[in-house]
Amino acid sequence: MSESAPTRPEPGPRIGLTGGIGSGKSTVAEGFVALGAGLVDTDAISREITGPGGAAIDALRECFGAGMITADGRLDRAAMRALVFAEPAARRQLEAILHPRIRGETTRRTDEAFARGAPYVIVDVPLLVESGDWRSRFDRILVVDCPVSVQIERVMRRSGLARAEVEAIIAAQASREARLAAADDVIDNSGPPDGLAVQIATLHRQYLALK
Repeated sequence: MSESAPTRPEPGPRIGLTGGIGSGKSTVAEGFVALGAGLVDTDAISREITGPGGAAIDALRECFGAGMITADGRLDRAAMRALVFAEPAARRQLEAILHPRIRGETTRRTDEAFARGAPYVIVDVPLLVESGDWRSRFDRILVVDCPVSVQIERVMRRSGLARAEVEAIIAAQASREARLAAADDVIDNSGPPDGLAVQIATLHRQYLALK
């Protein structure tokens, strides 16, 4: 009698991570990875598929014209940003091209992380609250929170942007209140980075228990 194949364990929870610009979301993600979590960065996926030879380039060129693609074959992100701020219809066209590809690749990478043994996977989605059906794809939503004044100071310090420019970026994102309303879990990152470790460790134990 042949031995039966070993049963693969069920994958652990999928945690949607979000927060406004300057909230420290990437630092929080790194903290979970250090404890053994898997990580999928949807912003990195977006950059890949809109880079030279990326999966979205042909569709972007067809929709928006060759002038929106740089000489080295990548999306001209500055030009596209200006277009979608000025024309809501262009934003919808862009999202129709990018979002299905990003979600498909996110699913693939999440499955890979579980196959490598990750107990749970953090999926970093900067515009999770703004982007419709992401919520239904996760077991928990984790928001990294801090006051808007702290966001502004951090972004100005690291980017050199003027206050008005940073305020415009924040105004285009979901409000702090909307993110908190969508949250199952919240990490307060209003203080120094060393204040994050205890919060991350606490949630890490909770996420392990969800398996």
